[in-house]
Amino acid sequence: MAREVFRYFTSRQTEGLLGSPTSLWRTTLQRLLRRLSAIAGMVIVGFLLLTALAAPLIAPYDPLEVLIGKEDIRKRIAPCIHFLGCPREQPQHLMGVDGNVRDEFSRVVYGARWSLIVGLSTVSFAIVVGTSLGAVAGYFGGWGDNVIMRAMDVLMGFPALLLAIAIVAVLGPGLINAMLAIAIVTIPAYARVMRASVLTVKELDFVAASRSLGGSTRHILLTRVLPNALTPLVVQATLGLATAILDAAALSFLGLGAQPPTPEWGTMLGSERNQVFSAPHLVFFPGLAIMVTVLGFNLLGDGLRDALDPRLHD
Repeated sequence: MAREVFRYFTSRQTEGLLGSPTSLWRTTLQRLLRRLSAIAGMVIVGFLLLTALAAPLIAPYDPLEVLIGKEDIRKRIAPCIHFLGCPREQPQHLMGVDGNVRDEFSRVVYGARWSLIVGLSTVSFAIVVGTSLGAVAGYFGGWGDNVIMRAMDVLMGFPALLLAIAIVAVLGPGLINAMLAIAIVTIPAYARVMRASVLTVKELDFVAASRSLGGSTRHILLTRVLPNALTPLVVQATLGLATAILDAAALSFLGLGAQPPTPEWGTMLGSERNQVFSAPHLVFFPGLAIMVTVLGFNLLGDGLRDALDPRLHD
């Protein structure tokens, strides 16, 4: 009977002053909507998601399609928008044409997909590994905690991008290897956040009650401690998406990440970096896409951090 009562109370949401249940995430959303920067971040991220999902409908061309012999155009032509006065007899290309005579706008649109794939994949891998290591270190402590956290300290002792470059240099260039390298160098951040959160949660009364009711270590860790220790990871993951996308673009720019003709923003920048003065639009638009995407995730992450911080609210 006592076990059922404990499960009931620990599974209920926090009661408000008038007795109505209050959801943490509903409260967080309400706080987010009161911050203009967080709203801007949500709009940017939402637009990025919509662009990635609807890329075949938005892009007028296949991002890999070479237009030589199909249209009367030359490589690296400037953007042509009929609405803004471009001659009607000239094919319309909203962001111009790249050095291989491919539509730049279509490639930028499809680049949103690759950025999300890179960001979500690397962050997911880092969260799974980092959360596991941090939870074990924080809950059990002892020599295991020392070994795990000293290993994390060693990884954090190197500049993240330089360490990622070294890992890719060993594994070989390619998008998969670049994603793996970025994930490895970001694992310590998630491990440290999870360890700190677990150290706090495991001392709370409901965890002690679960122990007194005979709960096994595995049961307590997986059903009591971890679910209540995940909140700080939400902020870390949102900010980590921005870092992962930026690092992946940097590796691709250096030729260590996505390889041509993949429509990835960093690769597009690297391919046309020598044309910054003769064809600046080929550098401007991919760079703008990276900047806006990173800005959106950073604004959303900052908003989540403030919304989840009890010190900023009554």
